[in-house]
Amino acid sequence: MSEVVLASGSLTRKKILEDAGLVFGVEVPNVDEQEIKEALLLKGASGEDIAGFLAEHKSCTVSARVPSAFVIGADQVLECEGEVYSKPEDLAAAKEQLTTLRGKKHTLISSVVVAESGRRIWEHTDKSLLHMRKFSDSFLDDYILKQGKPLLDSPGCYQVESAGIQLFSRIEGNYFTILGLPLLPLLNYLRLRGVVAT
Repeated sequence: MSEVVLASGSLTRKKILEDAGLVFGVEVPNVDEQEIKEALLLKGASGEDIAGFLAEHKSCTVSARVPSAFVIGADQVLECEGEVYSKPEDLAAAKEQLTTLRGKKHTLISSVVVAESGRRIWEHTDKSLLHMRKFSDSFLDDYILKQGKPLLDSPGCYQVESAGIQLFSRIEGNYFTILGLPLLPLLNYLRLRGVVAT
């Protein structure tokens, strides 16, 4: 079987693949995601365009280094009322973002790309809709205090697999898409290519 490499520093994506039983290596692509995202936004790119481009850029960057491997790259973008959100720089920015998202619906767009020999050979994008409840200011302050710096790892300032689930009244969509890696379509593709046992 061919080698599989995850082009990501995301502990969540790594855990998803480990829990699914995949054997893989990890290589961080070291790309300036924020700079790329800002340039794409200036050109009028949609959230879906941005997630797909970044997932492809990460996977192809690493694939150029390990051309014989199947390299998985992924990205997630949060859109709310036509605005694309990025990971906050600090906890004050996280509070501001959560205050803006409070009581509204937002969309998480997750893209995954597989690259080989420095080229994209497969891609999939999925969306989930999350309804954030109108939590109190005191709840928000307590949430930020207890969760701390891990909030800065997500554009929505939450992890639904832990206390972040309390921010929501309703969630529509695939759990793995919300975590940032559309897993089932990825596994189906890897099976088709003989990378994962059938």
